Amino acid sequence: ASESKKEAFRKYLESSGVLDALTKVLVNLYEENEKPPSAVEFIQQNLGGPTKAEFESLKAEKEDLETKYKELLLQHEQACKKVLFLHNSKMQLS
Repeated sequence: ASESKKEAFRKYLESSGVLDALTKVLVNLYEENEKPPSAVEFIQQNLGGPTKAEFESLKAEKEDLETKYKELLLQHEQACKKVLFLHNSKMQLS
């Protein structure tokens, strides 16, 4: 059972192109004259992932956007309450 799971997984990786992509990246790393300081970062970059600096930048941007979203959501809620208050006030005057 374990062997058939391993074989099914290997076939999945092969059919989805993962084995080819990893092989190409590892060959590129092997062929580098000067090995990069971080093999993991090299692999990530060559598979299309962000660098550590790009990741940190994106993470900071995400946190900023989440903060702005929360602020805008609060403003929206306050504006809705004001509209409801004004609507109710108008209805009482009518």
